[in-house]
Amino acid sequence: MSGEMATGPWEESAPKRAARLDLFKFVPFRLNRLAAEVSSALSAEYAVRYGLDIPEWRVLATLGFRHDACSAQYIAHCTRTHKSTISRAVTSLMKREIIERVENEEDRREFRLQLTRKGVALYEELIPRLLRREQEILSCLSAQERKDFARLLGKIEDSLDLVQTSEEADAKQAY
Repeated sequence: MSGEMATGPWEESAPKRAARLDLFKFVPFRLNRLAAEVSSALSAEYAVRYGLDIPEWRVLATLGFRHDACSAQYIAHCTRTHKSTISRAVTSLMKREIIERVENEEDRREFRLQLTRKGVALYEELIPRLLRREQEILSCLSAQERKDFARLLGKIEDSLDLVQTSEEADAKQAY
């Protein structure tokens, strides 16, 4: 064996040279690039037609799949988006009457967020479009590959202690 066999993104071309990182084999780079491309493809569905940016979409999506109101802190935690970014998105969506604040029954000093009727209508119109776009993006994978991909993503998310369901998020912290 020549000793030049690379097993990962770090390669060394000569014994005296420092190891070099091949970005195209480096998983964090690949995941970030993939996420950016997929996000861009999906944002085309909601940005032009509905005037939503990515943080606004994250707020709308989080509120849309929940059965009850939640805090902006909950949305920030679930989406891994900075709370100031979520706060700006909330303000914008409230001005457009897509979401509204409701009093927290347990703590009247705190407000929770929920979709308005207009927000629900927007969510229900947008979701089928996004699901179709997701299927187009994943169409290069077989059904088994899609299952494997989802399972592997779940394993990575779990190893990083990322919430994967609203029930899990509810159980981890009170929002």
